[in-house]
Amino acid sequence: MPPKRPDPEAFFARLAAATPEPEGELDYVNPYTLLVAVVLSAQATDAGVNRATKDLFKTVDTPEKMLKLGEEGLKRHIKTIGLYNAKAKNVIALSKLLIERHASEVPKDRDALQALPGVGRKTANVVMNIAFGEETFAVDTHVFRICNRTGLAPGRTPEEVEAGLEKKVPAPYRRHAHHWLILHGRYVCKARTPECPRCVVRDLCRYKEKTV
Repeated sequence: MPPKRPDPEAFFARLAAATPEPEGELDYVNPYTLLVAVVLSAQATDAGVNRATKDLFKTVDTPEKMLKLGEEGLKRHIKTIGLYNAKAKNVIALSKLLIERHASEVPKDRDALQALPGVGRKTANVVMNIAFGEETFAVDTHVFRICNRTGLAPGRTPEEVEAGLEKKVPAPYRRHAHHWLILHGRYVCKARTPECPRCVVRDLCRYKEKTV
């Protein structure tokens, strides 16, 4: 019988042993392009965003250059991404605010990030973690699913799951915790058919419908 709640120390120790240095899969060249990439990734795949920004980020890597490119110019680069019209509008608007309010720099503060168009709590947490090394927990669909499916940090909303992770993730694993969970959800603990036979935390998971 699996435990009612997985032991966080054992859970993350195994994920860490399997992938010692996890990384986000969005391509970027600096904190600004990371912010843009994460905004573009909403309801889109990282691979799709990377294809769209491959040429864009070669020449556009500051808010000033983005404004010079303009909304229509940006749309031409990202038209393969879902919701590209709204996303282009947000990227131009946030670029203007970065220039006006933050001396063209991406702020390290969560509230300041969330005040930017198109930036929610998850996006802010990703940028703070990857760009500035903050111990934040970005709860996307993969993290939400795994935390509920395994019993690691169950919650009815992403905010509840994030709060659970804040309480439960041990110090040595906090920096990379959400990366391990995202990668595990993307490649092993998949939504429709989880690959339980090759899961390194299978015996710690309370999911009843394990695949064989």
